[in-house]
Amino acid sequence: MYMKLTIAVVLAVLTRATAGLSQVVAFENVNVIPMDRNRVLERQTVVIRDGRIAQVGAAARVKAPDGAVRVDGAGKFLIPGLAEMHGHLPPPNASRELVEHMLFLYVANGVTTVRGMQGNPAALERRAAVASGTLLGPRLYVAGTPLGANAKTVEMAEQMVREQKAAGYDLLKIMEGASPAVYDAIVKTAKEVGIDFAGHVPNEVGVRRAIAAHQKSIDHLDNYIEALEAGDSGLGGADAKTRARDLPFRVDERKIAELARLTREAGVWNSSTMACWEAFHNGETGEALRDAMAEVRYMPRSTVEQWVKTKNALLQPDSGVFMGLGVGGKSGPRVIELRRKMLKGLRDAGSGIILGTDSPQTFSVPGFSIHREMRVMAAAGLTPFEILQSGTRNVAVYFNTLAETGTVEQGKRADLVLLEANPLQDVSNVARRSGVVVTGRWIPEAEIQQRLEKLAAAAQKM
Repeated sequence: MYMKLTIAVVLAVLTRATAGLSQVVAFENVNVIPMDRNRVLERQTVVIRDGRIAQVGAAARVKAPDGAVRVDGAGKFLIPGLAEMHGHLPPPNASRELVEHMLFLYVANGVTTVRGMQGNPAALERRAAVASGTLLGPRLYVAGTPLGANAKTVEMAEQMVREQKAAGYDLLKIMEGASPAVYDAIVKTAKEVGIDFAGHVPNEVGVRRAIAAHQKSIDHLDNYIEALEAGDSGLGGADAKTRARDLPFRVDERKIAELARLTREAGVWNSSTMACWEAFHNGETGEALRDAMAEVRYMPRSTVEQWVKTKNALLQPDSGVFMGLGVGGKSGPRVIELRRKMLKGLRDAGSGIILGTDSPQTFSVPGFSIHREMRVMAAAGLTPFEILQSGTRNVAVYFNTLAETGTVEQGKRADLVLLEANPLQDVSNVARRSGVVVTGRWIPEAEIQQRLEKLAAAAQKM
């Protein structure tokens, strides 16, 4: 009996691992947006074989191979798979069901790469499982345990960096609470052992020091608004709550261009998580946000209830502060305005921007959150091409994997999204999917929707 079960498990694993690689798929008469530059290649045939893009060419010249799964791409648009560059993976004790649930929410929305920003040994195992094909999900890059207040001394910080590098993490996650001396030790040791460091900017460190240290990415635009404080703000001796309320109105917006220039010159990327931060800073109640977001039905009910409580707590008169800046009232909208101006300033300076949403975070549902993020980026002044680039080619440049991914070209990994309409005309068309290819496996939209319905039902019981 034991032998039979073992063989069955092995066969199941092998079947799943080779499902994408054994499938030959041909998209016929499709419009390709390669993302190498702002253009559309009309009426192309794209052939997927062995998990790679085998051919891309004019439909009149390239024909679907015998036995291929043929997808009618007439009037549709094929783009590279998208990335979530500030995501969070399920905790170590999460069930296999929950892990599959969350990872599929990304895949269902065309997110084929996730940079997990709070890792653990279980996350490393899941990274390996996705890479081997035994777990369906986006390609994972995993940060180690956050380095912040837990790194109490320089010696502890150095040891933690070396341990995380040895454990095989892809990057270090910088968190609030690190002193300047500890931050400097993290930076020095990270460069010695060869591991990227990214994430928050500790308040005592400040964004200028993080830029000078060439932090790989600054996430959430952390500490940029604080760095705009005017020299005559008069807030030098103010308590934290007064500063949170008043600082957004006592800034020198001329500093935006300078900070953006310094960021570009240092080669520091930004993952701004705009939509999530706007949900924190606006005056909407938790109930209003919940009722306006249909996608919360895919999250465990208890999680959504906690999101509602978290947001409502921020709106209480004795609270009103999130990440050091005011929430709701007059200061919340002003923070939102400044964040949009800072993002546009970074774009105007030519600084690198990578798509990130901080999912799953309060009212940021995995996969679905990228559509909200893209709309906010558009409202801030970025073009559809720039927004798409932040989730495709820019990500490949960030990871130094442009030879493998990031564009639709022959030989690259087959991570793709088929859309019903042109996202270069309206970036919201990214939500109008016909299907997704993840590592060569074609998942049509009908199958995605069927599985999402099952996930919605399962979420109510979690």
